[in-house]
Amino acid sequence: MTHAYKITGMTCGGCVAKVKSELLKLPEVESADVQLASPQATITMQKHISTLKLQEAISKAGNYIIEEEDAGMHHAEMNEAEPDNSYFPIFLIFAYIAGVTLLVQAAMGRFMLMEWMSHFMAGFFLVFSFFKLMNLRGFAEGYRSYDVVARAIPAYGFIYPFIELGLGIAFLTQWQPLGTNIVTLIVMGVSTIGVVQSLLRKSPFQCACLGTVIKLPLSKVTLFEDLLMVLMSIIMIVGLA
Repeated sequence: MTHAYKITGMTCGGCVAKVKSELLKLPEVESADVQLASPQATITMQKHISTLKLQEAISKAGNYIIEEEDAGMHHAEMNEAEPDNSYFPIFLIFAYIAGVTLLVQAAMGRFMLMEWMSHFMAGFFLVFSFFKLMNLRGFAEGYRSYDVVARAIPAYGFIYPFIELGLGIAFLTQWQPLGTNIVTLIVMGVSTIGVVQSLLRKSPFQCACLGTVIKLPLSKVTLFEDLLMVLMSIIMIVGLA
């Protein structure tokens, strides 16, 4: 089967060569004709490949975006739904962080909401920054595909995991709690904008929240994750003010 795609972000023959090379690495791809003029790609494949998988492949070559060109693609891709356990890793991580922080409260013989949220946010940022730092360049390239700041300032993708790491340490040590929560609100609020824009465009991006170690599609789960941090930071700011 052959399908046509639109590819944005290519600016030269070198870009075309890199994109084509990554596409041809996919075992299902029989041939790929990539052109700069349109820009577009005509891909012949043994079986249907989701746009999400194609996006993941060309993201290795740079900040390129691939979208379906032919109308028949959307129906085929909808039939290739993500497996039910796609988000199991992120739910498991949230459960572990919530469970451990609740055990800390239980060990103290009390439950204090503000303290628990501070510990939860510490765990969240420390764990998520760990996964991002395992492949910093891979995270930066993936994050740049949908984050508004990283798209404008590519270096931000390399800095972001360290911001999360710093926030995790700050929450854990209770350093400048008001300032820490204000920074969290700003950082996660801006991150939410990029996620919302991508979801509205129905762009098939890979979620970079767990770096490149655990692959997750960008979805409402990503939005929930960002909004949860925004909500917690607002509650703590109000409580500390």
